[in-house]
Amino acid sequence: MNVAEQGTDIKVKPEKKSGGIGETVKVIIQALLIALVFRTFFYHPFNIPSGSMIPTLLVGDYLFVSKFSYGYSRFSFPIELPFLEGRYWADEPERGDIAVFRLPRETSTDYIKRVIGLPGDKIQVTDGVLTINGEAVKRERVADYIGENAFGTPQNIERYKETLPNGVSYFTLDLTDSGAKDTTGVYEVPPDHYFMMGDNRDNSTDSRFLQIVGFVPAENLVGRAEVIFFSVNDEASAWAFWRWPWTLRFDRFFSGL
Repeated sequence: MNVAEQGTDIKVKPEKKSGGIGETVKVIIQALLIALVFRTFFYHPFNIPSGSMIPTLLVGDYLFVSKFSYGYSRFSFPIELPFLEGRYWADEPERGDIAVFRLPRETSTDYIKRVIGLPGDKIQVTDGVLTINGEAVKRERVADYIGENAFGTPQNIERYKETLPNGVSYFTLDLTDSGAKDTTGVYEVPPDHYFMMGDNRDNSTDSRFLQIVGFVPAENLVGRAEVIFFSVNDEASAWAFWRWPWTLRFDRFFSGL
């Protein structure tokens, strides 16, 4: 006698269908939420639109900027949170850091420069030589940088290795001996502010220009540039993937800063 003859009903549960539109939407939403949390609290992607940080950073470089390095303020999030005052879980920038910050006079604009002056410092530039608290910063001439002039033709530009008092070294460019801010007065950095300069000294609008940038409040700091994760020739679009084999600068991928 078989089971059917005994009158026993066997109910078989239908198999759940895997995949489907609903599952795909769920995965996409989860991925977007993870990306939003990552961008909001940890790392902010940033691309270099100008040559003010040449030779360290080039137009077409894409960076990860760590939000947590300096703590959080109203400028740390995708939209400004005006009810937040000051910084939370703050950590002080170090001299020589490459930092992204909100322009004090136009807080919707991001700038990226190098931290040169800390609160209380006295900063001056004389004939292109940087002075911090009365001491000239060590500056060594190295091989010229091959750049381009306004007409796109190659141009040799003087390059220097500059070493700050805390031992941080980097390269700067000196296009001319008579630049707009090659010689300045003394800037005394106020409390809770920082003095920022670009490495391309004659092509950088930075804290030397008090009416445009000036001293940067601590709360305007967005984060510290950590690594170049992608780089494309400045004459090409990052989204033109069909040109990547010829336009990508592979030697700059995952370069630490």
